Amino acid sequence: MRATPPRPAVKVPPVAADIDKVPDIHDVIDSRAITPVFQPLISLATGDLVGYEALSRGPAGTPWESPAALFAAARTAGRDSELDWVCRAAAYRAALAADLRTALFVNMEPASWRTPCPPDLAGVVDEAQRHLHVVTEMTERALADDPSGLLAATTSCRAAGWGVALDDVGADPMSLALMPFVHPDVVKLDMSLLHAPTERHTAEVVAAVGAYAEASGATILAEGVETVEHELTARTMGATVAQGWYYGRPAPLPATPPARTAPLPPVCAPAAASGTPYEIVAAHRPVVETTKSVLMPISHHIEALADGGQVLLACFQDARHFGPATARRFARIATASPFVAAFGVGLAAEPAPGVRGAGLQGDDPLRGEWNVIVVGPHRSVALVARDLGDTGPEAERRFSFAVTHNRDLVVAAARSLLQWITPVRAAALGLVLA
Repeated sequence: MRATPPRPAVKVPPVAADIDKVPDIHDVIDSRAITPVFQPLISLATGDLVGYEALSRGPAGTPWESPAALFAAARTAGRDSELDWVCRAAAYRAALAADLRTALFVNMEPASWRTPCPPDLAGVVDEAQRHLHVVTEMTERALADDPSGLLAATTSCRAAGWGVALDDVGADPMSLALMPFVHPDVVKLDMSLLHAPTERHTAEVVAAVGAYAEASGATILAEGVETVEHELTARTMGATVAQGWYYGRPAPLPATPPARTAPLPPVCAPAAASGTPYEIVAAHRPVVETTKSVLMPISHHIEALADGGQVLLACFQDARHFGPATARRFARIATASPFVAAFGVGLAAEPAPGVRGAGLQGDDPLRGEWNVIVVGPHRSVALVARDLGDTGPEAERRFSFAVTHNRDLVVAAARSLLQWITPVRAAALGLVLA
């Protein structure tokens, strides 16, 4: 019989209670000792209850009662994905017991998207899929950590009939760049915006979120409402739903369901396009033949549009085309852009500082394409080109190409590329929901 490896030790912060009685973080996770509490979400138009956000607490009176300390310790122990499943299952169990009929917002940690559901929790997760209206909250960290996992997670959530919310929008520039990829049903404005309503950054975030909501039908939710003034500010930002201490602090679900509730309007995600960027765009736009020397200035111009706040994705066919000058240019762009990635045979995981690399196989269909795609809150453009196989001088190599500013086509092409990017951290493969 193989010996069980020792569990990683986790430093326990001091507490007033007898230190010998403080549970180890492993004990907390093993015993599923998580208590969910719920904060109401309120319609600003009617005052009706729209739903609850589930929040997790560790054992009372221990260092792990705070969710921040709880998850920090779990990450140190390498068990944050399992803890995330435990927290979500605890919220589902409480909502099912209360026969909750409104929306239930539940946070999901990026690392758990590729981790299978623990067998002892599968039953409650399955029941939640059948009986609850869950809205899964995601953050901008997901795009940098695991873009392909993010797409799989959103697809899986919607396959279960659940909604998707993008959390803390405005706290990080990446959250705005992420919106087109997640296509959230609900956009949650970070509470910091309510405290700085006259700042330029706040105006930029509100404008971008408003444009997205108008085009998609998404709900804007303001977090951190604590006063009447905060509520008025949330309304001016376009929010129709709010949460915060002004409406109620986190607590157990009420024994009696509220008399008045309001549903969240549904948002249908666009159908996923299959194929490479060239195939996706060429199916809707006319293509033209030209040479590499003609395409180079077009490519550089589109790259330069990613001047801050935009995602830049570029396919180079082969690592030899990502030379020192290109590496310097992309590293410079990466200092101001939330996410920059390069694709090509032989490319390293980080071909330039701040740039994510995706190495392709020699027979990968993407190897024959030269793509430059920029997606941001207000701008989207894509150059897609396919190598026609010439063997003559490099500058005279011919490509069939198209350029599009159609946002739906650009986002579809970009989403197809994200599937080639592997997670930053290795994780076990598994279904997202169960």
